[in-house]
Amino acid sequence: MLLADDQNLVRAAFALLVASAPDMEVVGEAGTGRQAVELARARRADLVVMDVRMPDLDGIEATRLIAADEDLAGVRVLVLTTYDTDENIVEALRAGASGFLVKDTRPAELLEAIRTVTAGDALLSPGPTARLIERFLRSPSALHPPGSGPDCLSERERQVLTLVARGLNNTEIAEALGLSPLTAKTHVSRIMGKLEARDRAQLVIVAYESGLVTPGA
Repeated sequence: MLLADDQNLVRAAFALLVASAPDMEVVGEAGTGRQAVELARARRADLVVMDVRMPDLDGIEATRLIAADEDLAGVRVLVLTTYDTDENIVEALRAGASGFLVKDTRPAELLEAIRTVTAGDALLSPGPTARLIERFLRSPSALHPPGSGPDCLSERERQVLTLVARGLNNTEIAEALGLSPLTAKTHVSRIMGKLEARDRAQLVIVAYESGLVTPGA
């Protein structure tokens, strides 16, 4: 993975933590957003852990450049945030980030979250992510006009998308709708294909911005 943060101590702490995991490796460190984009292209890491506030080019724009680069289609971006104060997290998700990490996450949880996002099985911390999106989409000015995205989905797929936006994982979706976990996972995959979404983070954004899920409901 690639670590992008303008604070040397933060990068060093993350690098030490990653080094303790036998299935992970840091292949590069960047102190600015522009360096992160350049290293992502040069090293082709599976995952970029990206701070939002960095000099030269912020993490949101760096994420947008990585997500828009067809040669980096397999690279996922995990944004670092302070959660309560970082209001740019929604824009980072819109830019193509796969989720976010709270900087005070416990080490074991952080490593497991990285594995989850790298595998592409689920959005990191889906419940908190959904709540965070609700927080910043409560203002009507924050919402884009409802799109036609979910209109292409079947009724069952719309139900599944609603539960994804509420923060449920595949097992929880299966239990809620009386499905097998494999069927729930298949529905999520088909929805991502129909909506051309990179991951579950983008599904959450589509659900809120289309009006399928109403903030605070």
